[in-house]
Parts: sequence; structure tokens; C-alpha cells
Amino acid sequence: TPHTAFQNIVTCLEAGVPVVCGTTGWLDRYAEVEKLCNERKGTFFYASNYSVGVNVFFAVNRRLAELMERFPEYDVTVEETHHTQKKDAPSGTAITLAEGILGNLTRKKKWICGTTTEPDALEIASVRRSVVPGIHTVTYESEADVLSITHCAKNRCGFATGAVIAAEFVAGKKGIFSMKDLLGLE
Repeated sequence: TPHTAFQNIVTCLEAGVPVVCGTTGWLDRYAEVEKLCNERKGTFFYASNYSVGVNVFFAVNRRLAELMERFPEYDVTVEETHHTQKKDAPSGTAITLAEGILGNLTRKKKWICGTTTEPDALEIASVRRSVVPGIHTVTYESEADVLSITHCAKNRCGFATGAVIAAEFVAGKKGIFSMKDLLGLE
């Protein structure tokens, strides 16, 4: 859970155990984990989402934001839909999408969960439905048209497979890694 992840990671790194983590909601302490991992010459792999498809989606999202920088008439929003048991809102995946937009679209300065009238704020809508593994949509809208990109998880298999691939990837390695390293993105 977000409340126990940090201490669990620290305990593993202090014991010399490599860590693959996908828990979100604790990232305000990420720099501490990074420092400890480097001090201990440990292994830490973090991703907000382990789906290969989602991570390619992140790369497409960043590139689309770069392209849309030239077109201020388009406003952008993010929507994420998950199962009702999801503990955080917005999801870590939605936050990663928002950060990809904010890093490449200078007219947006921050993200907000919910609606806003602030032109420099990126809206993230969080929807909860009974049995939805995860749907994420980024939408650019102008008076003339709408451009949307969406990733829809059919089940949880992709998340589990990605985590196993990540664990195999870090075997025998030291350092801090992410899905960008594993997939050779950027």
C-alpha cells in the first residue's frame, strides 16, 4: 500500500535485496530511496505501471505534447477510469501522463484532480466503476476538432508480465531503473 511501500523498500535495500516496486502514492519520498539505493549500491526498479503497452503510451503521450506545443488553441485533459477498489485518485499512471504533458507543453504548469477554470492547469478526471482494470485517455480539444489517445487494459496480465520482465531485467544489476531502461525508450 502507499503507506507501507517506503518502509518496505528501505528494509529491502538495507538487507541487500533488489526491489521492483509499482506502488504509487509514496513518491514524495522517492529521493530518499534513490539516495539509499546509491549509498548501498543496491538495485531499485520503479514504474507507476508495468504494462508494456502503457509505457509505450507514455512515450506517445510525451511526443504528442511536444507536437501540440505549437497549437495553443487545443486544451488538454486526462481521464482515468479504474475499479472501485482503487486506493488512489488520480492513479499513478494518470499522474505519469500528466507529468509527460507538463514536461512538454509549456502552457500547462500543474495538474489538478477534478475540474478547473485555471487555463494553466491540466485537469485529471478520476472515474471509478465496478470492474475496470484501467482506462487512460488524453484528449486535446479545440473548437475545430478533438484528438484523443487511449490505453485500455483488458485484464491484469499485462501488469504482472511487465513486473516479471522487470525483475528479470535487474537480475545481477546495480542501480536505479525504470521501464524506459527496460524498453529502451528515450
